Amino acid sequence: MSREGVDHALRTLGAERERIAASLLELDGHTGVRLLKGARLTGETWRRWEKVGARLTLLWQVFDAYQRVLDAACALRGRSPRPDVPTLVELTGMLSGRSVELPDGEIPLEDRTLLGPQEKRATLDEAVGMMSDAFAFVAKEVAAADAAWSALLKPLEEAEESWQRTARLAHSLDGTRHPELDRLGRELTALGRLVRTDPLSLCPGGRPDTVRLDRVRASLRSIGDELAGVARLRDEYAELVAGLGEAIERVEDTERRAREAHATVLLKIHAPNVPAPSRGLGEGLRDRLAALERLREAGRWVEMAGRVAALESAAAQALERARDDLRLSEGLLDRRGELRGRLEAYRAKAARLGLAEDEALTALHGRARDVLWSAPCDLRRATALLAEYQRAIRARENDGTGTR
Repeated sequence: MSREGVDHALRTLGAERERIAASLLELDGHTGVRLLKGARLTGETWRRWEKVGARLTLLWQVFDAYQRVLDAACALRGRSPRPDVPTLVELTGMLSGRSVELPDGEIPLEDRTLLGPQEKRATLDEAVGMMSDAFAFVAKEVAAADAAWSALLKPLEEAEESWQRTARLAHSLDGTRHPELDRLGRELTALGRLVRTDPLSLCPGGRPDTVRLDRVRASLRSIGDELAGVARLRDEYAELVAGLGEAIERVEDTERRAREAHATVLLKIHAPNVPAPSRGLGEGLRDRLAALERLREAGRWVEMAGRVAALESAAAQALERARDDLRLSEGLLDRRGELRGRLEAYRAKAARLGLAEDEALTALHGRARDVLWSAPCDLRRATALLAEYQRAIRARENDGTGTR
């Protein structure tokens, strides 16, 4: 190489060395590398980091050998502004020959040249190629681990904080352990160990799998919401009990009205198959309400929450049942009133048609009225008599017997 060629090569290689050094320092300071170096790795992540560590060591060793050649070449060139031929020959060998001494030990297959691992020296270009391949491998694996931690650590930590808050809330409510919360805690501990020591095992196909973690978080949210409701129950216990008491009073009042209406039906309506209204609904609810107080005194708020929900549902069902009983009896009495009203309406119609003196119509009216105003009233017979009276009026209206 000429003096000018040597100087050009040294400038080019010097700039290249600066870029390589900057890339290596950036890689060494990468968050993923620091995490991998500081973590106690297991499983798939440990196996892959073993390869990464070996490749990273090789990378620095080759770079160190590469630098020594460049430093030596620069020092040799700097001895004279006009180097002689032997110096130029030596510089040519350093810059283009196999001047880089490779590290001892087995060279990974991916980093071997065609000359094989027995070759202990390489050219500067071959050394750069070896470093480039090693850098690409390390960067890819570090990026994979860093992506796995980035995707998994934050939701894991959020889930752990959620579990701690929920566990504190559960303990404050009844002082006992929550079986499902304990199970989730064990699963979260196992997941945490896996995420922190072997994140790559949770990345099938290179994509972080958060299904288990998402399921745990969803369960924690559900339990947290449930326990928050229990806490509200504890804080609003007095108002809640007052509301339940009012609901039970509505049941008792409706029960009383249903019994009264049923008693009236038995006196005024002929309805042998009408069932007796339910009894004791309100009394049973009051017993359950009293049991809540014993749970409150024992501080068993979680158990109470279930009891309260069941009592609210039972009160709603009891009220609907009492209302059905009331509607049945009132419906019979209303039916009698309806039939009475229709009978008088048709009587007024007959009068408008000039049929007030019609003996047959008068007799039909009288028979229907006797049934409707007698006790107990036979609604079926009254309905039939009213229909007969209605048909008779319509027939006279159609044949012109009546006058307007």
